[in-house]
Amino acid sequence: MTATTTVGKALAAADSLARSLTDPAAVWPGGRPDGGRSWPQSLAGGACGIALLHIERARTGHGDWDTAHRWTAEAVRGEISAAPNANLYFGAPALAYITHRAHTATGRYARVLQQLDDATITVTRARLAQAHHRLDLAERPPMEEFDLIQGLTGLGAYHLSRYGDAEITEEVLAYLVRLTAPRQDPAGLPPWWMNVGTTGALHPDYPGGHGNFGLAHGIGAALAVMSKGLLLGLDVPGLPAAVQRICAWTDQWRQGDSSCPWWPGLIDPEQAVSGDVDAELRPRASWCYGVSGTARAQQLAGLALRDPARVHTAETAMLATLRDPVQLDRLTDIGLCHGIAGLLHAAWRIGTETGNTHITTELPHLADRLITTLEQPGHDPELLDGAAGVALALHTLGTDHAPAPHWDTFLALA
Repeated sequence: MTATTTVGKALAAADSLARSLTDPAAVWPGGRPDGGRSWPQSLAGGACGIALLHIERARTGHGDWDTAHRWTAEAVRGEISAAPNANLYFGAPALAYITHRAHTATGRYARVLQQLDDATITVTRARLAQAHHRLDLAERPPMEEFDLIQGLTGLGAYHLSRYGDAEITEEVLAYLVRLTAPRQDPAGLPPWWMNVGTTGALHPDYPGGHGNFGLAHGIGAALAVMSKGLLLGLDVPGLPAAVQRICAWTDQWRQGDSSCPWWPGLIDPEQAVSGDVDAELRPRASWCYGVSGTARAQQLAGLALRDPARVHTAETAMLATLRDPVQLDRLTDIGLCHGIAGLLHAAWRIGTETGNTHITTELPHLADRLITTLEQPGHDPELLDGAAGVALALHTLGTDHAPAPHWDTFLALA
């Protein structure tokens, strides 16, 4: 498939998916589902995430603002959560996220954006107070304190995108610096080590907790967000050293060789003691735990630290994955989180960031694989694991453009 054909097929597939998601009543014929991430104000699974698709298409001239407005209105129906558990993926912060992107292109929604911003800042400062109290007690962090989806890294990603160099942004980055500060630990575990399992709760399979490298729930997203802060020139005390500390840990655990590096998704205490990670534990190339996320975080860190060797390692990891049919075959889902769309979009980000034509040349093959997989029936409409996210990835590849404020900031990819 030639590059020209790829553009046409990607845009056609994105258009088809977007048309199928035009009308909320048709997407959910029995009415909006309730509960969990299917709530309207959920970015991952609700109307909020589908609104982001239509907002991005309208911003780039490939969709209409009436459809974007219809979905935005659907997302804000009902009582909006600004409770302590509100986060980038749910409640006022999620709605602020999509509203900001609509406002920058239209000038509309200024009043509601201000209200959502005020609520998001209040939530963020309450979460910061809790986090600093926990740090004062020298306790291990819970997953929901700092991760991207539920925690302060996600809120920091929003504030960085929304305000750039502002007091609230610097407060979150200062917290992330403190999160990574060296501490006395008899087992030599890093300060972001969690005493819980991968669900964020205590689990018998993880009696000593785990260290998480991923972008969804681990230190990878913090690395990406702090690196973005450095690239934007934010002068937060200790920020470069914090980025270097995370890089040192990820370097310690990097696997493979110079031609095919990779990072584990997580390690447990036994692995931390032995220093060994079995090659069979290599995560699939997904965004949440695999190279789609970890390589992009490493690339951003390398750019922020002016470390060309790190950038090269990150891009080599991505290229090796794109050329490995065994790794590609492990991705059977379509979505941004667990599937092919996440790899496609992360590879587009990495390749276009530095003009790496070796990576961008591989994208047509991956796009074709994704479009073929789409032919299977029964895909969820949602953003994170379903059709809306796939449409965004294909739309971005087809247009070769993702204007700021970037839609993929919620993935810590931009």
